[in-house]
Amino acid sequence: MRPRPPITGRGLFSGTGLILVCLTATLLALAFPIWSYADRSGTGAEVLKSQTVPTRYGPLTALDRDFVVKVRLAGLWELPAGQQAEQKGTTEAVRTAGRHLVEGHTFLDARVRDVAAKLDLALPNQPNDQQREWLSTLDAAQGVTYDERFANILRLAHGRVFSVVAQVRAATGNSLVRALADDANATVLDHITVLEATGYVDFDALARDLAASATAPLTRPPGPPGPTPNPGTAVPLTPTGTPTYALPPAASSPLPALTPEG
Repeated sequence: MRPRPPITGRGLFSGTGLILVCLTATLLALAFPIWSYADRSGTGAEVLKSQTVPTRYGPLTALDRDFVVKVRLAGLWELPAGQQAEQKGTTEAVRTAGRHLVEGHTFLDARVRDVAAKLDLALPNQPNDQQREWLSTLDAAQGVTYDERFANILRLAHGRVFSVVAQVRAATGNSLVRALADDANATVLDHITVLEATGYVDFDALARDLAASATAPLTRPPGPPGPTPNPGTAVPLTPTGTPTYALPPAASSPLPALTPEG
């Protein structure tokens, strides 16, 4: 048998060098996606920076603007729903919950219109499609069925917005939005409490609905502040029965753009 040639230092170095080259290449391949993701535009921090605008009250983010709009939308359907519950509710607890909705959103709607005017933001004057559907469901219900649907639909809606209020309050650097979040938090918590006090809330169904909506895509936030047309007068919804329930007052036109001296 022919003897094996001895392993020379050069051969050993070549093998070790090859291993080191492979390891280095592997590490670079793993590190590159991390570096490229952190550095490229479109990441969370980059999007936040690009959609944040300065105001005299502090930076205003896309989340802040979306929150202001959501507060207005809540009043556009919950205030009429509360007025309806005061009349259609079959128990004192349901009628009390309706009264809390009316009082809370009358106050909160005035606050959000003031904040929007100071931040030069346009506000909607009609509920969205989902909210209209909820109002139609309540219009068609009577008796105990109405009580149950009122308590569960409103409790679900308040549960969804509760986490949004907390997120905005924790993160916003805008003093007006922060104060509005404080008011919204107190109002939403009060409404959750009185709705649960009706005794009609199905907590198992509520948990399933909230879990199902947790992964839903976020709605596109409104654009940065800027000149906006007058949103016009709010048109009250016309329920299927009588009487009718008025919407909150129409949002006023945003104030003129602020000047550095303003």
